[in-house]
Amino acid sequence: MSLLVVILIGTVVGALVGLVLGGSVSHVALAIIAGLAATLVGSALRNVLVYRKIGVGPNDATIPTVVLVYAAIASLAGSLAGLELAILLEEPFPVWIGTLAGLLSSILMALLMVTYHLSKE
Repeated sequence: MSLLVVILIGTVVGALVGLVLGGSVSHVALAIIAGLAATLVGSALRNVLVYRKIGVGPNDATIPTVVLVYAAIASLAGSLAGLELAILLEEPFPVWIGTLAGLLSSILMALLMVTYHLSKE
């Protein structure tokens, strides 16, 4: 459930960033901003909703610095992959770029969370 929260919230945040910043920045900057916002908001809301409100799942309040660095790299890679995918699909609209950047960044962040929690055990 926690991974679905990260992915769904990240996708929505990416689409909203694409909608808001649509014509004011370049496609590359839009993808990076959308992916970073999706990663940060998705992870924060996942921690609030899943751990604090529902009471299940691990508490990620104290995350090591190395995981934050990996999250930034995952966000950058997912953002640029989302931009490339939008260009390949011949749909380089700002909302579509933001949605794909948010989705792929969130998926990479979710995989990072799974890896981190499995390596702790």
